[in-house]
Amino acid sequence: MIGIHLRDHLAVAVAVDEGGVVRARAERPVGDDPAGAALAAVADVVSASGVPAMGAPAIGVAVTNPESPIARGLVESLKARYTAALVCDRATASGTAAAVAEAWIGAARGRRDVVYLAVAEHTAAGVVRSGIPLVGAHGRGLAVGWLALNPVEREDYRRTGCLEAEVAASGIVRRLVWRIKAGDRSRIQDVVADDLTAITIDHVFDAARAGDGVSISVMRDTAKYIGMAAANLVVVADPDTLVLGGIMASAADVLFEPVRTEIARRLPEPVTTALKIVAATLGSDAAAIGAARLAAVAVP
Repeated sequence: MIGIHLRDHLAVAVAVDEGGVVRARAERPVGDDPAGAALAAVADVVSASGVPAMGAPAIGVAVTNPESPIARGLVESLKARYTAALVCDRATASGTAAAVAEAWIGAARGRRDVVYLAVAEHTAAGVVRSGIPLVGAHGRGLAVGWLALNPVEREDYRRTGCLEAEVAASGIVRRLVWRIKAGDRSRIQDVVADDLTAITIDHVFDAARAGDGVSISVMRDTAKYIGMAAANLVVVADPDTLVLGGIMASAADVLFEPVRTEIARRLPEPVTTALKIVAATLGSDAAAIGAARLAAVAVP
């Protein structure tokens, strides 16, 4: 089975066997042709894995927005190019695909009721209920970036959603830059020679680890937003396992425990006692692996 994850700047394809082992992986920069990059990545893994020699492959697609013209066009292009393959009829949201992967072979292996929440370039979430992913009537679920967590109305909330604006990588950097412009002094300014446009999320993580007060404060606020979002998802879905991915896994020393604390502050004790909270284990390939799994299980 083959899975594709089309991200903002990278198309990732994996060939996965029935046991969840990744047999081949390829990535292509998106550039000005996202669908072309994804098709090239698929061709790379087909060539490297010899999938067609083992039978017609199942092919699945994960994207940030399954309703986008790019997503629809990619599915149609795959069907046209790989006529013998079993291509999923539509793309799956990245968070849903990642949730499926983590429940299949990742941090929630064997669990049937799972909530996945990740923060990276974007926010993403997915729910697996009784072993079945929830996708919604239009394939949008879960559009977690639009969770409304701040009563203040802002233009970027209306463009991208409240949670996305506050805790995606660009939002974290933006909040730190605002603090500096308001008069706070951060050691990051020395690192970037006062070029605020050069600040990245890694600068914020590194400064927080080194004891920079502004960065610590920004990460504390980030944990509050993520904790609120996670608590909301938990009370709606009532999972046995909550998987935290993206920067909560890759920068767990900065974010994982603060987010867990925020979740506990917002939920009643019986809920938190019964809930298992774990860091994702599949990294940035989770959505591609999940897309492959969804393609396989969709085969009649």
